[in-house]
Amino acid sequence: MPGETARTLWPYIARSIEQIIGALSDLEDAGVPLDWRPPAPETNSVYALAVHALGTTEHRLLSVLCGIDVDRDREAELAATGGSATAIADDWRRLKERITAALKELSDADLATVRQHPVRGEISGLDVLIVVARHMAEHAGQAELTRDLALASTASG
Repeated sequence: MPGETARTLWPYIARSIEQIIGALSDLEDAGVPLDWRPPAPETNSVYALAVHALGTTEHRLLSVLCGIDVDRDREAELAATGGSATAIADDWRRLKERITAALKELSDADLATVRQHPVRGEISGLDVLIVVARHMAEHAGQAELTRDLALASTASG
């Protein structure tokens, strides 16, 4: 069956992104600013993490893995402010459909093909999926911790 490995890994990536969006929704439901950042250098808001999660996943899976042109501005993703959890969730639904369709076209042989990753250099298509899965899991943890800190900070002060 074509793309079996990609279809096996994709749900893990999707669940991590959904955790990030869930953390964003929790903040919105509590009336906490989505742009809240921990009081430490170089931290990110849950909103910026959500925008970044969609941007990097779109680029790595559609562009690097599937060869579909995608414009991306990482710095803008991490500097993103404003918006709503609903808008991010809508963007995610559309992106999820596009990625799901693109991954269906990949064979396991395609995953063995070497790709040019913009940070890691030459890696296999399978490694692209693994790197994205790991990256999204890391950001899901960051988003949940940031959400918890934001909720605690706004409750006490």
